[in-house]
Amino acid sequence: MARLAGLSPDEVARREERAPGLLERLARTLAVASPEMFVSTGGSPPLVETEEETIVKMTERVITEAANEGRVVLVGRGAQAILAMRPNALHVYVIASKAFRKKIAVERLGVDPANAEKVMEETDRQRDEYVKTRYGRDRQDLTQYDIVLNAERLRFDGAAELIVADVRRRGWS
Repeated sequence: MARLAGLSPDEVARREERAPGLLERLARTLAVASPEMFVSTGGSPPLVETEEETIVKMTERVITEAANEGRVVLVGRGAQAILAMRPNALHVYVIASKAFRKKIAVERLGVDPANAEKVMEETDRQRDEYVKTRYGRDRQDLTQYDIVLNAERLRFDGAAELIVADVRRRGWS
């Protein structure tokens, strides 16, 4: 993605699945209108809207190309919206309680336990806003998914087994 968009991997990671807020959009507009504001402070202007759109378009292109290639698992980035009308796409939404998600965030992702709940809420908010802003969809609307799985109750292996079973039932394996 970064290579296609002409940006650093860190910049793409920082911006994906996040819709820009009002202040960020205002700062971008000012940066384009008055780039000299950023010269004297030694700072650099934030990404302009066209670069943000480039990231989104490249993401959509990569998702579409990956799906065209055949068997692929895509997590997030609006894939459920981008591939919504494809008959050969299986849309799965994985849920769990906050306590379980917090435990996983701390144990597997190294999130600071004191900040885990805040990080989860902010991440969810950004993902919801991204999908709403870019695709006009509610990411948590369960009717747009084929399967909803509770990873806490099923564990990850059990959830994976059910997904594989449905893929086989559809004759895709």
